[in-house]
Amino acid sequence: MITYGIIGAMPSELAQIAKEFPDALKETSAMYEFHVAEKNGKKIVFVCCGIGKVNSAVCTQVLIDRYNPDFIINTGVAGGMGKEVKVCDIVIASDARHHDLVPRLLENYPPFCSDFKSDEHLVELAKKACGELGYACHTGRIVSGEQFISDSSVKANIIKEFDPLAVDMETSGIAHTAFRNGVAFVSVRCMSDSADDNGEMSFEEFEKIAADKNARVIMKMIG
Repeated sequence: MITYGIIGAMPSELAQIAKEFPDALKETSAMYEFHVAEKNGKKIVFVCCGIGKVNSAVCTQVLIDRYNPDFIINTGVAGGMGKEVKVCDIVIASDARHHDLVPRLLENYPPFCSDFKSDEHLVELAKKACGELGYACHTGRIVSGEQFISDSSVKANIIKEFDPLAVDMETSGIAHTAFRNGVAFVSVRCMSDSADDNGEMSFEEFEKIAADKNARVIMKMIG
């Protein structure tokens, strides 16, 4: 049986998915509550990892060790970085990087990689789902760090160094862990803000809309 692992940072990012599986079995490990269900002959395991790269990386490893997923999908909201990316657009990660860690420290030491690629099959599934739903989507790099980006100068520096389409606090931690375990991964994020001086004001307004759109994409992906 194919197993999909779905990881969101906040309960709101998984609320719509949870409604699809009201009878999901709940299992706890390392203080994470995993929800286990089936759909069309596929096992679905979804979990809220908490905010930040450390939380997301630990959760991903527990998910892999306990459930051995074939695919990991990171869902949630993020801040838009590319000029073409608008609030409520979907960004599908082509790859993920840490924006708060010098790349050579990962390239010269284990895992000898600082750029964690998404699985091409999962990327295509996400693009197809967005097309069927009529959602504007973009495929490109997502970067992550242990901070909420709401300053235009910080945003400009990240864009200059990494050229991302979106920024969040979990994707690279999940991607990094999936890479080290050889598990197919993708992050599908809906933009809740523009990661600049207006970020704090717009986040609360758009969070629920973004999370709902993203959940619809995820459900189409898993079929």
